[in-house]
Amino acid sequence: MTRPSLIRAIGKWALTAAVINSVIGSGVFGLPSALAGFAGALSPLAVLIAGAGILVIVLCFAEVGSRFDGAGGPYLYTREAFGPAIGFQIGWLHIWTRLLACAAVLNVLSGYITPLIPWTGTTVGRASVMICAMVLVTVINVAGVRQAAWTVNFFTIAKLLPLVFLIAVGLFSFDSGVAASQTVAEPRWTEAVLLLMFGYGGFESAVVAGSESKDPKRDTAFALITAMLGITLIYFLVQVAVVGVLPNAATSTAPVAETLAVLLGPVGLTLGSVAVIISVYGWLTGYSLMSPRIFFSMAERHELPSALARVHEKFRTPYVAIIVNSAIGLGLGLASNFGQLATFSAISRLGIYIATCAALIALRKKHGGPEGFRAPGGIALAVVGIAFCLFLLSTRSLAQAWFLPLVIVLGMAIRFTMTRRAAPAA
Repeated sequence: MTRPSLIRAIGKWALTAAVINSVIGSGVFGLPSALAGFAGALSPLAVLIAGAGILVIVLCFAEVGSRFDGAGGPYLYTREAFGPAIGFQIGWLHIWTRLLACAAVLNVLSGYITPLIPWTGTTVGRASVMICAMVLVTVINVAGVRQAAWTVNFFTIAKLLPLVFLIAVGLFSFDSGVAASQTVAEPRWTEAVLLLMFGYGGFESAVVAGSESKDPKRDTAFALITAMLGITLIYFLVQVAVVGVLPNAATSTAPVAETLAVLLGPVGLTLGSVAVIISVYGWLTGYSLMSPRIFFSMAERHELPSALARVHEKFRTPYVAIIVNSAIGLGLGLASNFGQLATFSAISRLGIYIATCAALIALRKKHGGPEGFRAPGGIALAVVGIAFCLFLLSTRSLAQAWFLPLVIVLGMAIRFTMTRRAAPAA
């Protein structure tokens, strides 16, 4: 019997929406206060600095991604550039980056629902929120890629509307006196930029479903560049609005909601809370759409259990990978807290960025210039991207990065086991 295959159903604008949805999750609703604490009224500048750094990396992803039309994203890129062993480690690291981010986002979802429904603040209530959220997004994604893509498009628009509203009303009400009061004696630029790596992260996962994109070689670069330029502008204007409207923004636990409260009163606070819930849930839908394709791609190459490569005969989705991906993310969310998970996810993400920038160099030497998008500056741009990520990694302490060696060793053990199992009997 012919093995069922995936369906190419994700078009150019749907892929762009997927990038936006993968990046704008919980971060934009919590970042403004932390950034204000690091750089005060100058914090919008940190957004632009980090945006410039991430654009370098995005351009590298755009070129490398335009060479491929299969599933896997950075795993596929580095596998082709450096061989199966390194490709596996990047895929494995990417899986954990996404799982940790999912767990962090589940904790944010639970935290923002609690003020609206106090029962969800209990142990049972918290678990119920997380379980219901993951079950629903899992069912949507198992049911078909078209339904999942439509859902992502809906949530992308829904999460942007309150942010655009905040920007419009906030900039009109901007108070230079409030902005001047957001003073920081010694701005901590490095901390602000690293934090923004979590806020800007996620775009690398939106290109994972290459096997279900209509024309990934043409559309990947457009989607990445268009989405990330728009996201940078949104982040910058939100930060300007918050520091110019919300007194003592650095001490706020819900800066977007509290800024809306200053502008609109109690209605604004409720609107802000609902906006976070919509945004976070939309991110989870995109997570359940894209992340399982890493499992799927690696399983197709016999580097993870073959069950993860099964495609549902009716829905034509990698249903086993979707269910496993959701179950692990849920388990981590129930057992962990947001702060630690977000830091771990940001650090592991830098390793993926370094590998993909390096892949641009290797693939140009191996195959010449790409037929699709060609990043300006090419190799020099990739070197800058690598240096930027290495600098950020060098500022981290062992306490913040201790898990990386453990993840790598575990990955080596799994690959060794799978390689031996796949080897022909002597």
